[in-house]
Amino acid sequence: MSAETVQGNGQPFAGPPGRSAAWAGYTAAVLAFVFGLVSFYWAAGGTLGLDTLGGKIQDMARTRGSGFIAVVWITGALKVAGAVFSLALVQSWGRIFPRPLMLLAGWGGSVGLTLYGALQVGSLALVAAGIVTPADPIEWKPLLWRLFVWDLSFLVWGLLLLLATRHYVKNRPRSAERVAEK
Repeated sequence: MSAETVQGNGQPFAGPPGRSAAWAGYTAAVLAFVFGLVSFYWAAGGTLGLDTLGGKIQDMARTRGSGFIAVVWITGALKVAGAVFSLALVQSWGRIFPRPLMLLAGWGGSVGLTLYGALQVGSLALVAAGIVTPADPIEWKPLLWRLFVWDLSFLVWGLLLLLATRHYVKNRPRSAERVAEK
């Protein structure tokens, strides 16, 4: 590590003041936690907002099949776990986890969420713009909610996680780099 990347106290330095991407980890955590709570609300029987889902997902949510409910509880738990992980990338307590595991989850989650969100938002945007016409009639309310809220949140979460993972890399040097500092 160069002298510019280590502070006088031996702690990594992420760059000039105000340039840290820790905010991305906090924002990703809030986003993931809020959407996890929405999943828990629907899994527990809440109906507010179900009409923003549209199609078969909305039908499954309304009929409350046990398989669907289980999936919603699981996805809610995964979103909350994603919130905790996002915080682990930018908090000092996140150092208890092995660096390779954090990097694998950070980069993998970033790519997965960003690609999923981008593909969903891209396809919905093509429908909303009239470039692609689906076989079934368009349900505009769910389409717009998915385009601007539900699916867009995955894209935003992925990009925030990417920035938080980059922050983690800059602020948690590899073991060899830590040894070289001493």
